[in-house]
Amino acid sequence: MPKTLITHIGTLAGIHPRETLRLAGQEMKHMGTIHDAWLLTDDNRIAAFGDMDQFDALDASPSLTIDAKGGTVLPCWCDPHTHLVYAGSREGEFEDKIRGLSYAEIARRGGGILNSADRLHEMSEDELVEATMQRLNEMMARGTGCVEIKSGYGLNTADELKILRVVRRLKELTPMRIVATFLGAHAVGRAYSGRQAEYVDLVINEMIPAVAEEQLADYIDVFCDEGFFTPGETARILEAGARYGMRPKIHACELKSSGGVEVGVAHDALSIDHLESASDHDLDLLAHSPAMPTLLPGTSFFLNMPYARGRQLIDRGLAIALATDCNPGSTPSADMKFVVSLACIKMRLEPAEALNAATLNAAYAMGLSHDYGSIAVGKRANLQITKPIPSLAYIPYAYTRDIVSKVMIEGEMV
Repeated sequence: MPKTLITHIGTLAGIHPRETLRLAGQEMKHMGTIHDAWLLTDDNRIAAFGDMDQFDALDASPSLTIDAKGGTVLPCWCDPHTHLVYAGSREGEFEDKIRGLSYAEIARRGGGILNSADRLHEMSEDELVEATMQRLNEMMARGTGCVEIKSGYGLNTADELKILRVVRRLKELTPMRIVATFLGAHAVGRAYSGRQAEYVDLVINEMIPAVAEEQLADYIDVFCDEGFFTPGETARILEAGARYGMRPKIHACELKSSGGVEVGVAHDALSIDHLESASDHDLDLLAHSPAMPTLLPGTSFFLNMPYARGRQLIDRGLAIALATDCNPGSTPSADMKFVVSLACIKMRLEPAEALNAATLNAAYAMGLSHDYGSIAVGKRANLQITKPIPSLAYIPYAYTRDIVSKVMIEGEMV
C-alpha cells in the first residue's frame, strides 16, 4: 500500500499512547489533540504525525497527499454491538410500539426476534451477504471502521451457522475490521416453544460445537434478561463456549436487573452490554471488573426506554463504550455519530467522553484496542476526515449533519 500524507488538519484528535487500551473515569475527559497538524501512513498503519510548523523537516516521499483543508481527523468509529445480518424490516412492530405495546409484549406475541428468525430462514446466504454489504457500506461512509456482528436470528443450528458463514464472507468482501459473535441464545427458537431447557441443551451440545468446528465466532453472547435466559442457563452456555475458546460478551439488564451483570463478571466477559435497567449493585459489580460496560442509547431512543446511567458509571471511575445495537426491531440505525449525540444529550456525557467511548473504548469492547480506536504510531490507519468544523463538541452538537469528508480504512481511501 502507498504512503499517504494528510496535511492541513485543523484538529488531529484521539491521540493516546499506543499502550493505552482503554480509558476510565476522569481519563475519558481527555482526547489528545494537535491543531494545524499532519499525519503520515505507511502500508496500513500510522507512521508519524505532528504539527504543521515542523512539516518542512518531514522527508516522507508519499505516494498520495491529501489536503484536509482544515477538517478534523480522528479515529474511525468502532461499533462493538450490532445484529447486522438480518432479513427485512419490522415497521409493523414499530407501529405496535407507537400504539403502546412494549418490547416484551411484542416478543410474547411471537414477534420481535422470532419474527426476524422466520424471515431469515427463507433467505439464502447470497441474499444476506448482499443486504448486509449495503449496511456495511453505509456505515463505512459515515466513518465506522470496525464492527462486531452477532448471530441470533437463526435460533436453530443450520440458520445460526448460515449467519456466521455470511459474516465470514463479509470479512473477505469489506476492508472494515469485523469480529463475529455467536448469539444462539438470543431467544428460544419457535420449534422449542415451552421447552426452554431443551433449547439450552441444543445450544450447548449442538450449536456451540458446530460453530467451533468451522471457527466461525470470536465471542459468545447470551440474552440474560427477564423473559429470555436465566443466570443459571447463561452460565452454562458461557462455560460451554469458553471450552471452545469463545470469550463471553453478554446482553444484561436491558429489561430488568436480572443477574446478567453478575454472571458476566464471574465469567470474565469482555463486555457487558445494554445496562438500561442496571441497579446500584450491578454498578458496584462492574467497578471491580475488567469488563467494558457497553451502552446502547439508540435502543433507548427507539424503544422509548430509560437510558443507561453513563454519567454515573464514569463518575464512579468506570470505563464505558458506545455501540449502535443496529437491528431491525429495537434500533434500525448504524449511525455512530447519532449514538455519540444521544450519549451527550441523554446520558450527560461530555463530548470528549462520548468520542472516546465510541473509538478507543469501543475497540476494547471487541478486543481490538491494541490496533484500533486511537491515533498512535503503529496503529492501523482507520481514519475519518471531517469537513471543517469549529470544535470537537460540534460533532455531537450537529446531530443530524453529515460532517464526514473522507474515510480511510486500513491505509486506503474508501
